Amino acid sequence: MTLSGRIILKKGKEVSIQRKHPWIFSGAIQKLEGISTEGTWVEVTDFKGETLGYGHYQNGSIAVRMLSFDPSRPTENFWIERLSAALETRKASGLPSADTNAFRLVHGEGDGLPGLVIDYYDGVPVVQAHSAGMHLDRAIIAEALKEVLQGYLKAIYYKSHGTLPGKMRDDSSEEYLLGMGIVPHIITENGNKFYVDWEEGQKTGFFLDQRENRKLLGSFSPGKKVLNTFCYTGGFSIYALNAGASVVHSVDASEKALELTRKNLGLNGFNANIHKCFAEDTFDFMKDKQAVYDVIILDPPAFAKHRDARHQAVRGYQRLNTEAMDKIKPGGIIFTFSCSQVVDRQLFYDTIVSSAIQARRTIKVLHHLSQPADHPVSIFHPEGEYLKGLVLYVE
Repeated sequence: MTLSGRIILKKGKEVSIQRKHPWIFSGAIQKLEGISTEGTWVEVTDFKGETLGYGHYQNGSIAVRMLSFDPSRPTENFWIERLSAALETRKASGLPSADTNAFRLVHGEGDGLPGLVIDYYDGVPVVQAHSAGMHLDRAIIAEALKEVLQGYLKAIYYKSHGTLPGKMRDDSSEEYLLGMGIVPHIITENGNKFYVDWEEGQKTGFFLDQRENRKLLGSFSPGKKVLNTFCYTGGFSIYALNAGASVVHSVDASEKALELTRKNLGLNGFNANIHKCFAEDTFDFMKDKQAVYDVIILDPPAFAKHRDARHQAVRGYQRLNTEAMDKIKPGGIIFTFSCSQVVDRQLFYDTIVSSAIQARRTIKVLHHLSQPADHPVSIFHPEGEYLKGLVLYVE
């Protein structure tokens, strides 16, 4: 780690850092000293010049992402120590296991590494940088992964195109840092098999954050007719079928996504007799489906990625849930989610209440859902809880 300069905070702005919140906003900075390149390591001090810690600098609203709150400079073993700690956290929650060989190894702020995501797919870590600093440090991160994952490593893929500042998006934002992986790659999750394509798929290739919620869905599925909307690769569909659902329909506006769903159906030994795919808009599909389904999954992409879009997102969630509540059979189950970080848990709950009022159905909340243990939330960074969900019983 090479320091490029120092950041001095305005008086009073050191409080959040002393409480270990990992973000320093540009408005909190009094002075920058010796900083010439985005993404470099910087020392952070209070207005008196006392060291608060170290982090990555970036020219933006979030100017520094803190990696250490210790006044002593990070050692050369920093990355090995942090990645080892992240792995131990996963082992504490039982990952990997005999029936699950894919999990999130690093979850940004939740693991004290803001700007970094690493998903592990049966021997292949897929690395994503969401900051300039993590992009610049990708080679040393790969070296640390080799040390930490000895005996469990086949390749390392770096996929950050689209998550970096535009000027940093180049050929180096998608490359193998070790070996060459074969895609699609087969993983096992709670005994269910899935293809993962980290080169062409969304995010790192698979949505690992719904693992435990998919498992819960299985317990509601035996003998039921299930509708999985915004299905992507068909994760919820596979769990429902393996749990004994009588019929499962998967809906997604993307035919490309449905191709992945069909591949996963074949991988798990299912055919079109009990499963069908529909390349349609979810709202259009549900229009004439009154009292057809016993279970409906609503797992849309983020309707809002910034605060300016929050009101419109809430209206979208409200409309979607009202439609599902209106159409589902009496005694039906709805799994409903929001992954929009700017829509907090209370706002999402209030939105579902509004949907229930509009649908004029009696609704009971059976479960409050969130992201799994391999997507930890730092107690000092509550913003890290992005996935909200409810299991609803509709009378």
